[in-house]
Amino acid sequence: MDNSGKEKEAMQLMAEADKKVKSSGSFLGGMFGGNHKVEDACEMYARAANMFKMAKNWSAAGSAFCQAARLHMQMQNKLDSATSFVDAGNAYKKADPQEAINCLNAAIDIYTDMGRFTIAAKHHMTIAEIYESELVDIEKVLFAFKCSSVLLYVFSLSSANKCLLKVGSYSAQLEQYPKAIEIFEQVATSTMDNPLLKYNAKEYFWKAALCHFIVDELNAKLAIEKYEGMFPAFSDSRECKLLKKLLEAHEEQNNEAFTEAVKEFDSISRLDQWQTTMLLRIKKTIQGDGGDLK
Repeated sequence: MDNSGKEKEAMQLMAEADKKVKSSGSFLGGMFGGNHKVEDACEMYARAANMFKMAKNWSAAGSAFCQAARLHMQMQNKLDSATSFVDAGNAYKKADPQEAINCLNAAIDIYTDMGRFTIAAKHHMTIAEIYESELVDIEKVLFAFKCSSVLLYVFSLSSANKCLLKVGSYSAQLEQYPKAIEIFEQVATSTMDNPLLKYNAKEYFWKAALCHFIVDELNAKLAIEKYEGMFPAFSDSRECKLLKKLLEAHEEQNNEAFTEAVKEFDSISRLDQWQTTMLLRIKKTIQGDGGDLK
């Protein structure tokens, strides 16, 4: 069956489901198996949604799943309703990102009400990813990751920290450095005493120090001393040694020394886009800066 045939079959299922919903609400329909008709309609909407998916009509699929979700909620089938809203969100992601977010938020409300906080947190992360990749709204990405981290904090500290680190990174991009520093320091402190995670602490102290450096050179010096005292392994890290070279170059307002130190580090440990952006912001505070790290 080609796509047009699948769509036609899906539309017929939708029409049949609509009829069942209408008849279940009538006086006679209510007396003779009203709930059963609503259950049948839910199944038909779901089947129609899957047919629309096969035809790649994502908006129609999302709408059909939403119809099923609302009927499930009407019958107090909360879990089925939440599942259908998630299915709707996944379909809408391919056609209408904002509608996808609306459906996922509806599912989150249900899961939160049921006490299923880990699943709710997972869908907050999906919303953050949609804002990040499709709608490019960094403020809303921040909010979604914050919601996820709050829900996860009690149940999964490592997952909560992953969300917090996203919040820290985006806060720094938005030049909200005090918030970013607070988050990076919080996560570093929570991981440095964990035998499995302590080696990640140096990365988080490094990121916090970069944010300090953008704000003020003296702040960065004091922060590095503090981090070395808190976590002695940080002193021996390549990140800490680079920070000290950069501080020296910055004090001397030496562009070449700053760039050479960064290039030497990058030749062994590749800098990602976030780190490069932060280092460029620091370099721009040196007089006569050329605006790049090459």
